[in-house]
Amino acid sequence: MNKQRLLTSTYKKIALSGYFSLLVFMPLWLIVLSPSASLSITTALVMFSLPLLFPLKGLLQGNPYTYAWSNFIVLIYFIHGLTTLWVLPEDRIWAVLELIFASAMFFGATYYAKFRGQELGLSLRKKKDEEANQ
Repeated sequence: MNKQRLLTSTYKKIALSGYFSLLVFMPLWLIVLSPSASLSITTALVMFSLPLLFPLKGLLQGNPYTYAWSNFIVLIYFIHGLTTLWVLPEDRIWAVLELIFASAMFFGATYYAKFRGQELGLSLRKKKDEEANQ
């Protein structure tokens, strides 16, 4: 396995670690560790677990496009974590964990999509250059 593929594989592992950590941690936090008085269990699950299920298949298949767009979903968790950090001092530890997991997913998915896309010959530059030459 060459250096580039090893790097790509490492980024995929980082992204998946962050992803599955969020997938397990969010329901655990919102239902068991610190249940919200204002959200029902169903609402909490729909709001904070359902969005993570959308990219599951593509992430498991290693689709670089899915890794790229899943970053839009992980932004929900950045916003939630930062807001909780600011507003609920008693939940700061949980918010920090959410931010760590979301950051790992974002970082890993970004670089996996970039490097895996390059390995597969996918590039926006190629398309732009081809369109400019026509």
